Amino acid sequence: MNSRVDESLRAHAQSRRSFLQSAACGIGGLALASMLHDDIARTNPLAPRLPQRPAKANAVIFLFMAGGPSHLETFDPKPLLNRLHGQPRPAEFGQANYQFIQPDARLLGSARRFRKHGQSGIDVSDLFPHTARCVDDLAVIRSCHGDSVVHSAAQYEMFTGRVQPGYPSMGSWILYGLGSESQSLPGYVVMPDPHGALEAGQPMYTNGFLPAVYQPTMFQGGDRPVRNLNLPAGVSLAQRRRTIDLIRNLNAASPDRRDEELDARIESYDLAFRMQTEAPEIFDLSRETRATLDLYGIGREPTHDYARRCLLARKLVENGVRFVTVVAGGGPGNMQWDAHADIEENHLRLAGQTDQPVAALLTDLKRRGLLESTLVLWGGEFGRSPEAQGGRGRDHHNLGFSMWLAGGGIKGGTIVGATDAIGLRAIEDRCHLRDIHTTILHQLGLDQDELSYPHLGRRERLTLVHGRVIGQIV
Repeated sequence: MNSRVDESLRAHAQSRRSFLQSAACGIGGLALASMLHDDIARTNPLAPRLPQRPAKANAVIFLFMAGGPSHLETFDPKPLLNRLHGQPRPAEFGQANYQFIQPDARLLGSARRFRKHGQSGIDVSDLFPHTARCVDDLAVIRSCHGDSVVHSAAQYEMFTGRVQPGYPSMGSWILYGLGSESQSLPGYVVMPDPHGALEAGQPMYTNGFLPAVYQPTMFQGGDRPVRNLNLPAGVSLAQRRRTIDLIRNLNAASPDRRDEELDARIESYDLAFRMQTEAPEIFDLSRETRATLDLYGIGREPTHDYARRCLLARKLVENGVRFVTVVAGGGPGNMQWDAHADIEENHLRLAGQTDQPVAALLTDLKRRGLLESTLVLWGGEFGRSPEAQGGRGRDHHNLGFSMWLAGGGIKGGTIVGATDAIGLRAIEDRCHLRDIHTTILHQLGLDQDELSYPHLGRRERLTLVHGRVIGQIV
């Protein structure tokens, strides 16, 4: 009897020992993996990082409609505004501050026709017949609002959460929080409109007080977005590699090895070499099928330019780029969605350039299985006024306007919030621009309260002011 008890105890001890050994190996493996991950992140600030919480998306494409598209002509029909066309604004709607609206301005009805689309029955204007076919993938937020009615300040707020320059943009936040999944492409790309710069300029896109390694890569307009992508004639890969190694060694000999600007410059040289050797085919759209080019509207006007950039955005996220901004509208005034003089002429022209490429991007992402992991954001820095400016135009308007999101775990076929009966201000489920930011971070698995960086002697939250997740769409 005693021998059987001894054997049982020895077996129990052996099984307990085996469990502890295997558990220790498992726990040790997790600890080692975490230590290795932290070590890689320290040696390479752009190394991919694990999200802080479960994520639905791993990349963002921001279709920035610069200048402020009118919600009243796009996604927010207002029959009462049409009935009150030519009349003063009724007093019960309250006051609004504008830049150019005169005190005696009259309400301006919309000439656009709205129709319900998709199974969700969301109203979309006839400016966007192509986007309307994708409406069941969209979450339309009709109650957006911001703090500024001035282009530059509103653009800073749209990208950085602040109304003044000098702060990191959301593309830089996300690159800082998650790193880059691609070693041969930049992690954060901006494709500006070839017609010119915007009021806020390049500072709205940049890294601000974050290290320079998190700055965006600015592509140029036209059919060659990256210059000098191919190796010069007569220069071999081995020669170019020796040149890059020499530059790296010279920089490494710097007496100050804590220079973040120098580190960023070293990384940019290495990235340029990797792009020359590994990425040229990504920028070669001739590799796409004729059906794909036709889907986007490449090779014909007025869609060619924006279509090329939307298709390139798909190819970039497909190859590990974390954040891509594709700007529609650039240069002075009417070249943007800034319809002060004639809302019809302006919006018909800009919608004609962008509607088909935007819908094609959504369609292309979806059929490739990329929309599930790519969050797409559409919108401008504000909307347009219910009152007329100069009879046929609309002024800047930050009190209520529309944006939409799609993909990346967003509930499509959804409408959030509402403006009042003439579209003057958001009155239901109001969503500040900071709530858009917070929702994007949430879908990427980033916690705004943990996403911070040392600045001026303290850890500063990159979003500055706390936003809320728009729960109806996630």
